[in-house]
Amino acid sequence: MKKLVITKNVTEKHVQSIKDAAPNWEIVYGKEPEQWLSHLKDAEIIAGWPKQDIRTFIDENQNLKWIQNWAAGINALPLESIKNKNIWVTNASGVHAYPISETIIGLMLAWTRKIHTYIRNQLQKKWHHEHMRLEIHTKTIGIIGVGAIGQETAKIAKAFGMHVLGLRRTGKPFEHVDEMFTPDRLHEMLEKCDYVVMTAPLTKETEYMLKEEHFQVMKSSAFFINISRGRTVDEKALIHALQSGEIAGAGLDVFDNEPLPEDHPLWEMENVIITPHTAGSTEHYNDRMVYDIFLPNLKAYIKGKQPPINLVDVERGY
Repeated sequence: MKKLVITKNVTEKHVQSIKDAAPNWEIVYGKEPEQWLSHLKDAEIIAGWPKQDIRTFIDENQNLKWIQNWAAGINALPLESIKNKNIWVTNASGVHAYPISETIIGLMLAWTRKIHTYIRNQLQKKWHHEHMRLEIHTKTIGIIGVGAIGQETAKIAKAFGMHVLGLRRTGKPFEHVDEMFTPDRLHEMLEKCDYVVMTAPLTKETEYMLKEEHFQVMKSSAFFINISRGRTVDEKALIHALQSGEIAGAGLDVFDNEPLPEDHPLWEMENVIITPHTAGSTEHYNDRMVYDIFLPNLKAYIKGKQPPINLVDVERGY
């Protein structure tokens, strides 16, 4: 009997839908590693990816054909082993579009309307205007990485009457982006922006994509938001830009090291809003993951086809 292992805490309803699609498969699932860890050595499909290092199981497994990652980024997977064994990888791209775009807009509004400052004042029972004067209407937003999250963010930004710039490797246009840039024109885009949002996946090309030279060309009134991965940005350069006034502020959900160390300077900076890598959290996560992505992929796989949704180019990393 072929084996499918789910390393996530899915509901009985989810499991029953999966069993209905794969009635002749052994389905192993559970929240705790002891429920599925020993099954990784002979599973043909692994859905989800545990936080602990299971590289040994992957190297020893001669049956594994497909990994359905439960997140969009695949940088935590043992990519070299996966590539050498020609294992298919699909990701969760699309699941995060609503919650992360809402987080991005929320951070932009927090900065513009000084919500973060007023929360601090409330804790001190301090009645002060804080010279709030900005609006996001008519401002320019630059979105680095116009995938599912970037596209949803662009759509919402247009509802605010914003001028939307986008950057993607192909330069392919998108209906809610007024002007699309390619990576070789990054400087040109950045100098126009009031808000810069990093939504690109972490790949060899995007690792430390934003460096000191990029913050130097941004407006001193610009706000930077990163919901991608910490290593898409040179963190030391970002800290310097925030301390020196090269940019006005930052909203950060991701960092070089997570959890962010308690002695990290970003914690103490008043022009920084920190969230603990939770921008993609939503009540609908597992439903979207199972019904919109995994089940259609599983049904195709059982018919002998490659998974059609979110098949990742392991070499490129997305």
